[in-house]
Amino acid sequence: MTLLARLGQLALTLFLASLLIFLAMEVLPGDPAEVLLGINADPAALAALREEMGLDRPLPVRFLDWLGGVVTGDFGTSATYDVPVAELILERAAVSVPLAALGVALSVGVALPAGLLAAISRGRAADHAVTGAAQLGLSVPNVWLGLLLIYVFAVWLGVAPAGGFPGWDAGAGAALGALALPAVALAAPQAAILTRIVRTAVVEAMDEDYVALARAKGRSVEAAVVRHALPNAWAPILVIVGLQFGFLVAGAIVIETVFSLPGLGRLLFQAVAQRDVPVVEGVVLVVVATVVVVNALCDGLARAANPRLRDVSLSEPVG
Repeated sequence: MTLLARLGQLALTLFLASLLIFLAMEVLPGDPAEVLLGINADPAALAALREEMGLDRPLPVRFLDWLGGVVTGDFGTSATYDVPVAELILERAAVSVPLAALGVALSVGVALPAGLLAAISRGRAADHAVTGAAQLGLSVPNVWLGLLLIYVFAVWLGVAPAGGFPGWDAGAGAALGALALPAVALAAPQAAILTRIVRTAVVEAMDEDYVALARAKGRSVEAAVVRHALPNAWAPILVIVGLQFGFLVAGAIVIETVFSLPGLGRLLFQAVAQRDVPVVEGVVLVVVATVVVVNALCDGLARAANPRLRDVSLSEPVG
């Protein structure tokens, strides 16, 4: 698939996502104008507000108008905060994006060595210990883990803040310190998933002839895995990392609420409760676009890491 075709596919995906997001907001119960003014609002005031919000126009006209604004960076104005939605998103993204990036870094930093250890020690005690820990990580809800981390490190030991965000103006150390516990809570289940993926991918690569040849030439198991098996196992690992970034951004809704972080997740939660349609549409579209773009980048890196994937979809078997 050529670069132009992939860009066209990406643009089509984003267009369809924007259409689904817009339609989903239309089928939600409740009138946004009525939510803002109350159920006992004067009908004339309600009609005026609906006109001001553009709710009296036909659905296709509203969608095209909204999409045209999105293309130019105008997501509309928040009905609750009375500020541009783009401004709100940029402000909250300064919390959510570093949180998701920290989560991915922790997930990869734990899963890569753990998965390699399990693969090299296949069938032995270390392998069983790593896979058992991964299974435990998958079974622990990140909300419960977040509350446990607050109790241990904030309440009991007093070495980390229990919640809140001081802002980047307070210094990178203070800001990253406030994101440390939420990042761990977010990354734990993703690290467990990625550990299993790394182990499986490396074990499959270890069974290939080129690894056996490297071993026959006198290389140790560890050297053969790191030098030969791991580079050929990068493709599925990179795909999962791309997917995990999306899961971390979406999963931050609950974690940001637990840790009182003013990020995109908490903004979305509040906007849904307040029926602030422009904010909900803008935040969801930005999250979806971020996930799609990151996945496309990881897909490109996976194809670059494995030349056999350059002319096939990653969902197809490689002969």
